[in-house]
Amino acid sequence: MGILADSLDKAESNTFTRPIPRSAGARMRFLVRSEKGSTRAVARRLGVSQRTVERYLKGQIKHPRAELAARLEAEVRRSWQPRVRRRARETAATTGGIVIETRARFGFTAAPGSTDDSRLRLITQHLPPAYAARLFEARTAGATERQLRDIAAEGLQEQYFKDHGRRADGLQVEFTDIDYVEFDF
Repeated sequence: MGILADSLDKAESNTFTRPIPRSAGARMRFLVRSEKGSTRAVARRLGVSQRTVERYLKGQIKHPRAELAARLEAEVRRSWQPRVRRRARETAATTGGIVIETRARFGFTAAPGSTDDSRLRLITQHLPPAYAARLFEARTAGATERQLRDIAAEGLQEQYFKDHGRRADGLQVEFTDIDYVEFDF
């Protein structure tokens, strides 16, 4: 995964109404329920044996290794409260929009006589629902990090740099060297 995809996942997890289960056993039980009782499917998702999953369910193992604990938490977060996630995405894509905060290098391709030197900028900008919908659709379709970056760059170009089409006609923004990026619904 890339930095934009991870940030979208993090923004979705901020919409949770309840915290994820804390113990490894509770997390394992949740995953088994979400896979309709299939310990084999959970074992495949986590990269462990089916017997290991069964031991967690019986309480024979309580504390996973660090790498398994990280995978277990990631898988639970990915499946936790799907209806809450879907509702938050639908609201952002239809009415609310999405807020992007980033520190990255922005370069420009503009008319002759203007500056096109890239520089590091800190930007917090609300993007309208159309850009949120495009980001979510691309993410769902398995878009690459570059494609997600291009959608975000286009949104920042239109909303921040061109001020909703009121200035800088013909400006093309390049979104590179991302230090960090965070989304919020």
